[in-house]
Amino acid sequence: MTALAPRLYVDSADTDRVSSLLAAGVVHGVTTNPTILERGRRTAAEIPDLYARWTEEGAREIFFQTWGGDTAAFLRNAEGIRALGERVVVKVPATRDGFAAASALVRDGATVLVTAVYTVGQALACASIGVQYIAPYLGRMRDAGIDGDAVIARMQEVCVGSSSNVLAASLRSPEDITGLRLAGVPYFTAAPDVIEQLLYNEVSDGSAAEFDAAMGRLGA
Repeated sequence: MTALAPRLYVDSADTDRVSSLLAAGVVHGVTTNPTILERGRRTAAEIPDLYARWTEEGAREIFFQTWGGDTAAFLRNAEGIRALGERVVVKVPATRDGFAAASALVRDGATVLVTAVYTVGQALACASIGVQYIAPYLGRMRDAGIDGDAVIARMQEVCVGSSSNVLAASLRSPEDITGLRLAGVPYFTAAPDVIEQLLYNEVSDGSAAEFDAAMGRLGA
């Protein structure tokens, strides 16, 4: 099976930092959840404005999470998220009611991510109902004493032959991203600091400075 091209997403509601990464063209889109929105001092009423801003700035996918605790509430609140536009992805938590809502949304043509997935069995269930994205939390797995790298790699393995793929979250370093990529995971979302660390190397910056200095001596 041909490997999927990797994608990076920025996991933040800090509009200045998100805008900077979108302008640089290094991220495919933006992921959020209620905790991230709260951390960014955003309200639910601001979700349409965030979607409009990030769409204008070039985000190809923008993720917002439905809420409510039961299937009916998840579906009801997902309607407002879907109405934002064609680039939106509805996030649904990996609970019993969440799986029921995710299945209904997929059947209705929505692009869906099931979030807070912690077991290979949950990932298999996601693949069986046809969700596009599965979001396990690497950092939180490690905090709980779970070998998150191995579990997430197995999640991607059980997706083979389906329309589902892992979008790994709770990534705390560039090495988290590259390690999972080497294990076959295609998609990654991380905070702006982690994305920027992935792009930076002091030797690269030093080399670039040397090139500029040389061009200056050449009279450019």
